[in-house]
Amino acid sequence: MYLHRTSLGPVDLAFTDRYGGVSGVPYDELNLAVEGGDDPDVRAENHRILLADFAPGDVLADLHQVHGADVVVATAAGFAVRPDADGVVATEPGVTLMVRAADCVPVVLADPGNGVIGVAHAGRLGMERGVVPATVARMRARGATAIKAWIGPHICGRCYEVPQAMRDAVGGSVPEAVGTTSWGTPALDLGAGVRAQLERDGVEVTALEVCTLETPSLYSYRRDGVGAGRLAGVVRVRR
Repeated sequence: MYLHRTSLGPVDLAFTDRYGGVSGVPYDELNLAVEGGDDPDVRAENHRILLADFAPGDVLADLHQVHGADVVVATAAGFAVRPDADGVVATEPGVTLMVRAADCVPVVLADPGNGVIGVAHAGRLGMERGVVPATVARMRARGATAIKAWIGPHICGRCYEVPQAMRDAVGGSVPEAVGTTSWGTPALDLGAGVRAQLERDGVEVTALEVCTLETPSLYSYRRDGVGAGRLAGVVRVRR
């Protein structure tokens, strides 16, 4: 169920793998997507299984991710309808924040001392548009002072081949994201780009150096196409 799970003070956080759920082929098993070909009832059961293990009794606050830079604030009541956004923060116990990915960069953030948490979804467009700095700024506006970030599994710069023109365009705004594949063609290193953005904002970073495309226990859209499910980063402040 978990690729990584840890606690820091009152904060619990985790990144999921693909195991421990009820989805069948090709999504098997813990597909946490909100759209796609997997049965909606099965996807709902996967969310129930995860929440029951990670944060029994919590409300789930998640997003309809749109590759933008909008950041919303969740309360312990959660959302009646998933907002179109790619970052969410919270300060109340009893709410679990979730961000989904299948090659994009899932980022979990926390200031355990002040009880402020956040998550962000940074694909190529989200990174360029600044969703991660926007999430950090929203957390600071809610009282965070010492933010730590965990960069979850994503496609690595050795595998994420892109056209030369795209690499050049992204490099103009996030130069640290410029990369080269293991076979010598233009690439983007989204993890390096996100890390640079966080460090420029004075955030302490822990990166899980795991490539989704190279790791069968994780979902990868580039590897599996429409048969790819979604993994998740989750975080909460305990009651």
